[in-house]
Amino acid sequence: MAMNREQKRALQRAGQLTADGSPVATRERRQPQVRSADSRTSPADFVREVRAELRKVSWPTRAETIRLSVIVFIAIVILGAFIFLIDLGFGQFTDFLFPSPSTSGSLLSGAWSALF
Repeated sequence: MAMNREQKRALQRAGQLTADGSPVATRERRQPQVRSADSRTSPADFVREVRAELRKVSWPTRAETIRLSVIVFIAIVILGAFIFLIDLGFGQFTDFLFPSPSTSGSLLSGAWSALF
């Protein structure tokens, strides 16, 4: 494998190359153990373990939840207003670049008169 001096030094610092640039001997990887069907977790054990893990969770207080919800709501309103204004600006710019034809009446009445 061709590598420059920086790559070689980085690999040596990481312990993947020896001083002369040859790869360090790696260990053999063990194959994962095959689980038998009897060592599987039963649904009741799974639910019990999930409940035990959920007891360890640090849940936010009511005040924290309300405060963070208000912050998210305000951020959504501000972002929505920003996107609305950008869309409105692009719409006005597009109308300026490509003005609609000044025909009398709507498109439907123009199409109707063309047919008859």
